[in-house]
Amino acid sequence: MVIPLAVRTTQRLVALDAAHGATAAVPAAREAVQRIPELSADPRSLRGQDSDRLSALAELCEVIGWILFDAGCYRQAHRMNARALALAELCGDRWTARLVLLNHSMLGAHTGHPRAALETAFRVTGPRALPARVSSLVLVRQAHAIAMLGNTREPLDLISRAQSRFLDGISRHDPHWAWWIDQTELLGHQGWVLARLRRWDQAIPLLHHAATAPGPSYRHLFTAELLSALARARAWSEAEDLIADVAPRAARIGSVRTTETLARTAISLRQCADAPAPVRDAAAFLLESLPTSAVRTNFPNRNNR
Repeated sequence: MVIPLAVRTTQRLVALDAAHGATAAVPAAREAVQRIPELSADPRSLRGQDSDRLSALAELCEVIGWILFDAGCYRQAHRMNARALALAELCGDRWTARLVLLNHSMLGAHTGHPRAALETAFRVTGPRALPARVSSLVLVRQAHAIAMLGNTREPLDLISRAQSRFLDGISRHDPHWAWWIDQTELLGHQGWVLARLRRWDQAIPLLHHAATAPGPSYRHLFTAELLSALARARAWSEAEDLIADVAPRAARIGSVRTTETLARTAISLRQCADAPAPVRDAAAFLLESLPTSAVRTNFPNRNNR
């Protein structure tokens, strides 16, 4: 039966991603697409099927879309998000549809389309108030996009509102997937938004908290954003210390988004004439420690090794 298989596969992929990162989960995600024909069928051909069946398939597509995104397969993630949304809409699964839209907003922001990211985040809201944790995440997605569009004041209001909504706490109306929207996740994104606004004194402590707290593998991204903030703030000593901590484990980071961000910052530091020599040397060491693909993505026409 598709429902138990889809549910088991979703659980397995979520566990793989949390423990080892998206790149470790990609082979299992691709195997799932091969084993479950409905994952590659035209969603319209599934119209009229059992709603629980469609909902399980939609959730599995959402998880695969997330994994593909964090693994740097952005076009494939876009297509899987569209499939997940179509399946969720077929069966009226509004909560899975909302999660897909939140993921897709993040994909749009990451790939340089903040206006589309903002429009997608607005689609999550509706006539009824959202539970606190979901509402806080919507506000964070909007803050990222608006900060990228150059507005320096509205994002501050949005992240303040996000914190306020989060403090309203857990409710019986929370969707089952809201477990990962916790204080660490929120603080990390708040710090990231503040870094976009160049408010280093506020951003760096929040990112440091998120980067050093225990959590799933994908939160290594906050470490990469912390290093970026330290470099841009010219906090040379702290940047060097962080590189010394990250570089020995950089090859094991299972998030392509994270390794690409680390490579971009390392390249910038290595080329920064104002950076002390030990920092530039540390940046060169970090580049040597990262996967070749991450370095090539940021600097495709030069030999960075």
